[in-house]
Amino acid sequence: MSPLTAGIVCLGAVAVLLLELAGADARHLPVNPQWVKLAARAPKAKRADAATFPVYTFTQPLDHFVETGHTWEQRYWLSDRHYKAGGPVIVFEAGEGPGDERMPILDTGILDILANATNGLAIVLEHRYYGESVPVQNFTTDSLRWLNNEQAAADSANFIDNVTFPTIPGDLTAPGTPWIYYGGSYGGARAAHMRVLYPDLVFGAISSSGVSHATLDDWRYFDIIRQSAPPACISQIEKAVDEVDKLITSPKEATRHAIKAVFGLQNITYDPDFASLLSGPLGAWQSNNWDPAVGSTSFARFCDALGTPDSNTVHTAQGITVSNATFNYAKYINRTVSRSCEPPSTQDECFGTITDKEAYTPTDLSQTWRLWNFQVCTQWGFFMTPPPNPATPRIISKLITLDYASVLCKLAYAPGEHFVVPPEPDVASVNKLGGYNIAYDRLAIIDGQDDPWRGDTPHSPAAHPRPDTTLRPFKLIPHGVHHYDENGLADRSQEPPQIQAIHEQEVEFVKAWLKDFKPPK
Repeated sequence: MSPLTAGIVCLGAVAVLLLELAGADARHLPVNPQWVKLAARAPKAKRADAATFPVYTFTQPLDHFVETGHTWEQRYWLSDRHYKAGGPVIVFEAGEGPGDERMPILDTGILDILANATNGLAIVLEHRYYGESVPVQNFTTDSLRWLNNEQAAADSANFIDNVTFPTIPGDLTAPGTPWIYYGGSYGGARAAHMRVLYPDLVFGAISSSGVSHATLDDWRYFDIIRQSAPPACISQIEKAVDEVDKLITSPKEATRHAIKAVFGLQNITYDPDFASLLSGPLGAWQSNNWDPAVGSTSFARFCDALGTPDSNTVHTAQGITVSNATFNYAKYINRTVSRSCEPPSTQDECFGTITDKEAYTPTDLSQTWRLWNFQVCTQWGFFMTPPPNPATPRIISKLITLDYASVLCKLAYAPGEHFVVPPEPDVASVNKLGGYNIAYDRLAIIDGQDDPWRGDTPHSPAAHPRPDTTLRPFKLIPHGVHHYDENGLADRSQEPPQIQAIHEQEVEFVKAWLKDFKPPK
């Protein structure tokens, strides 16, 4: 069966699950070859209406460092509802996804909040290769070679230095106008990098959940979930994962087959694919959001399905005895995942990685999953694995090794004529800009206490504490998850107290920064 045909058959509940994993925002899914495959086959999330803001384009070179003779058009959206002459430009880094999905942030989110407070002009800037800002004809390895941090940073610098706005008179380029650069997650790292790399163009920056520390083995992602999620739920997950690992690594083939059959996944050939599929519901933690219009309750529903901890066991129809925790986990996976794979598809076609290599080979422009994962494989890493210390409790299987998590890089990106994906990502190219310690005057670091990506930010448990000052804000949102400050409500008084507080603090320090702005003579 062709990958396309198999993908159509294998949608169903799995597609719904994958959309929920990231609150219908697949750009922030944890790095996992199986999840990438499932997300690629899921129906596209409905995009926010971008009609209320005009869209324009800016001409960029394909390569800022070597003349190729090729250019492309970078999309951006503009809101001048609060702009008054002399105000700043506040630009939002759209990051690894279409810019038109960011319109709510331009309408009622942090862009509108800061623009309103400063008489600023607000912009959403689409990243090269994403949305309709695509400079190439396909997504082969060769065609993706211009998708890297250096080219993206040069795009933004060129835009800030040279753009003219059709509806705004005068010259608003930097350094004559103060530009404030905001981004979340990967975009948050980009915002921090822009302040460090181009301080004469970027007057200030806000890095929200900015993953400024690239790493190969990103074990902290799931460990922060373990420490942040409801303890009873985590207890059930730990118990089930430990029990399943013992059974799936049994020397007896009948036992290994039986535990997979309990989960309805007995026809998955490669055991790490089975183990990986069980970790799927955990990714929904990062889709928790204070605004129900943005977030998802999928993780809470998963926890409800696991029940409360007890010492009871169940003797299954497959002939093995498991704990209640494992049995409830299996019922949830059966209901939400296993039953979605229907004949004539096989479970390897639906859920396999190395057993379904063809799924990773298409390179046409519809294969947008290839974009962020190319960046992962070449520069960022973030391969999610269990903790390296066996004494640390686990909520994912020990079968999800670094080799398994990174196998996508070998499956998806065949060597090209002009570019070969390196044996491992060049994380040093990211971390040389500061990593955990990235800092600069008028660079704000904003993170969420319960964000699973916090381990890759300056608020990581591995990072050094630092003071919170107006010139270098360093703020941790209590019980916040992923870039919690990014969205907002039209009626600010209806936002939760910690969200009102961080928005007020952001307005306060940005206004203080702007008081120090002096245009060049």
